[in-house]
Amino acid sequence: MRAVSSALNAPLRKTAAWRGTQPRPQKLWQIGGRADKLEERGSVPAEDKTAARQKMERLMATGSPQVTLDQEINPWEAQHARFDFAARKLNLDEGLWKVLRSPQREIIVHFPVTLDNGTIDVFTGFRVQHNIARGPCKGGIRYAPDVTLDEVRALASWMTWKCAVVNIPFGGAKGGVICDPKTMSRGELERMTRRYTSEIIEFIGPEKDVPAPDVNTNEQTMAWIMDTYSMHMRKTVTAVVTGKPINIGGSQGRIEATGRGVKVVCDESLRYLKRAVEGCRVIIQGFGNVGSNAARLMQERGYSIVGIAERDGGLYNPSGIDIHQLVEYKYRNNTILGFRGAEAMPSEELLVSECEILIPAATENVITSLNADKIKAKIVVEGANGPTTAVADEILAEKRIFIVPDILANAGGVTASYFEWVQDRQGYFWKEAQVNEQLEGILRDSFDDVVRYAEAHGVNNRIAAYMLAIDRVAFTIKQRGIYA
Repeated sequence: MRAVSSALNAPLRKTAAWRGTQPRPQKLWQIGGRADKLEERGSVPAEDKTAARQKMERLMATGSPQVTLDQEINPWEAQHARFDFAARKLNLDEGLWKVLRSPQREIIVHFPVTLDNGTIDVFTGFRVQHNIARGPCKGGIRYAPDVTLDEVRALASWMTWKCAVVNIPFGGAKGGVICDPKTMSRGELERMTRRYTSEIIEFIGPEKDVPAPDVNTNEQTMAWIMDTYSMHMRKTVTAVVTGKPINIGGSQGRIEATGRGVKVVCDESLRYLKRAVEGCRVIIQGFGNVGSNAARLMQERGYSIVGIAERDGGLYNPSGIDIHQLVEYKYRNNTILGFRGAEAMPSEELLVSECEILIPAATENVITSLNADKIKAKIVVEGANGPTTAVADEILAEKRIFIVPDILANAGGVTASYFEWVQDRQGYFWKEAQVNEQLEGILRDSFDDVVRYAEAHGVNNRIAAYMLAIDRVAFTIKQRGIYA
């Protein structure tokens, strides 16, 4: 394997699917706590980033708008602002604050892939490992043309807090490759995946870091990673990834686990707020794995799914959309547009339409300072990672909207991944009913932990979830001590 640190001197090049677009220069290589700054044309100076974070923290304390939209939607800055706010509320030891505030390791790799036309192109990949105090790192790998190091950093840290909130023995990690998988053949995707795996192979493994699917990756991607790792180890190592096909060590119930978790926390939110499921109108933004499974399970439970918003448009039916028919329609047509069981409506309008529960289940930064004051939902359940900005949080709080934060609401996926990892290591596999029962029990207990923490400390659910997670990780670090 080419030395990873050689990425410091390797210029970023255009990837096969990013022609005509200047690649985003990366800023930092960090491993084992050492950081060396790279030159970056047009980068934001560190002091400006610090100022932006401080502004967001002041906003969270005062509610006054003091940040630009670009600062507001930067996921790493938003994560930092929330972490700092929660850490201050906890009176966290300054040393532990420093330990938990930054990732332990950031890996940047530039690697060649032979394309179908015989040419060679160079792709850029990341793997960020935030913390391993409570166990191996855990986190997905995403493929997208706009993947950035800041985004991967934020997602890795969110995974640390997510695993701690549901009290499973993992730390947080995240990975990504800059590419556009929609323009790549299956062969190109496989070769890119295998080469990326070989570049980071020293840093992953069942006891080190366990990847999983994320945006634009799936169980086939995980099968390629597992096979590549196994070839290097000279033995089959199924526990190196989760989200695999069932016949090679995957778990029953894993595919729908995140959507099932969203349904569970919706049930718990209604119970906590003393509201009924019957007549509860739901709008879901995103109809991928999370959104479609949440919609189906919630409709079977008795919820009325009145709106579905996708990137290319939305659907609305005040009497409820038949989700089973919509799933079949999207499978046949690869879009929800044209579905006859509902009226077409712009997705932006759907987000601010009347409903009891709004579920953003697609991407980051969906609810911002630009639309938060128009949200009419009584409850927001975050099926996606980072869909609400820190600025929007304060606006929703003023409107007294009950929020179930992402690090709790979408933790069903990592919880089921934990079950898969356990089953692979045992060589004994559970029935789907057992997976679902264990999953629902953990999420109910975690919901109760968060709302009790919120009540005890007089904070909103998001800050309570951060405080609970930080407290658990910090306690573990104190118990273990600092080596050398």
